[in-house]
Amino acid sequence: MAIAPIFKKAYWSLAIAGENQVQQFDISTPDGEVLWGWHVLPLTLYAENERAVTGQTNGAEDYEKSWAFKLLAEDPESRLIIYFHGNAGTVAQGWRTDTYRAITAGASNKIHILTVDYRGYGKSTGSPTEAGLITDGITLIKYAMEVARIPPERIVIVGQSLGSAVATAAAEHFVLEDAVEFRCLILCAAFSDVPTLMSTYTIGGLVPILSPLRPYPFLSQFFANRIQETWFTFARLANLVRRSKNVNVHLIHATNDYDIPWSHSNTLFHAAANATSAEGLTFKQIDAVKTKVDFGESGWTNFWRTVQEDGGRKIIRQDVVKHGGHNRVVTYPVVAKAVFNAFYMES
Repeated sequence: MAIAPIFKKAYWSLAIAGENQVQQFDISTPDGEVLWGWHVLPLTLYAENERAVTGQTNGAEDYEKSWAFKLLAEDPESRLIIYFHGNAGTVAQGWRTDTYRAITAGASNKIHILTVDYRGYGKSTGSPTEAGLITDGITLIKYAMEVARIPPERIVIVGQSLGSAVATAAAEHFVLEDAVEFRCLILCAAFSDVPTLMSTYTIGGLVPILSPLRPYPFLSQFFANRIQETWFTFARLANLVRRSKNVNVHLIHATNDYDIPWSHSNTLFHAAANATSAEGLTFKQIDAVKTKVDFGESGWTNFWRTVQEDGGRKIIRQDVVKHGGHNRVVTYPVVAKAVFNAFYMES
């Protein structure tokens, strides 16, 4: 399948050493949409198999016959990142190609990436809705487990911005439906919920768009109640933690994120930590018990670890860094390290 012109620059910026380090694919959702995506091969693995990979002619419709699919599905040591991107653009735009390079840097011979454009984005069909995007996320994860046969303990789910909401909702689905627990859920520049995001969003970090309503709480609530796509990620994350036996959640946010304030990360951290206790915990109680490590100009880390009565372990980690903004933070070492630790280090 030919690459659409809008994707060519990003495609070649990622795969300058060979056009097939990125293998296109498409998958169908249960409600009839077709999602277009990328399988990004680990760079070292691609280099080792370059002749075989570049000699193929498989398009997106023949993905399961491709060398890329074979290298992922047939290696019992392969690791898989399922990546959900943010609101704007496609799998190929902005900082996303840099992101793919960065987050696989820890093990460039083993860590693959599968990512898709949501319905209504890029070359995918349909129109985006909250329920639809969650279906898209579930479809991609199910494809990885059932068709590529990658077990959940070899899967790390990573979401950025809107993608963090999709990632959380999809991971919650698998815990509730089949008690499936993934290696780690990494949420970068995440928001707690859309109504809160609307009340905290600023233009360029300076102009709060809803500030004229602050003297009138009833008006703020009036508009909040009429938001149809609410994305209550904090509630879904809490339910995911509560219903899991073992869970590893890693939140990453930059203090200079002017799109989604890092306070949203605090809300998510407290929601997840609170869900580890049957009695419930206040913000003050959590802050008094959590472990905090201050790294000075680099930022700080909050840890929350519990061992449950059934022997399960629940780990919540929050990294707050002072640089990276909203989009570039995913390309920073803090995220690559989170991925590597999730796959290869004992928590």
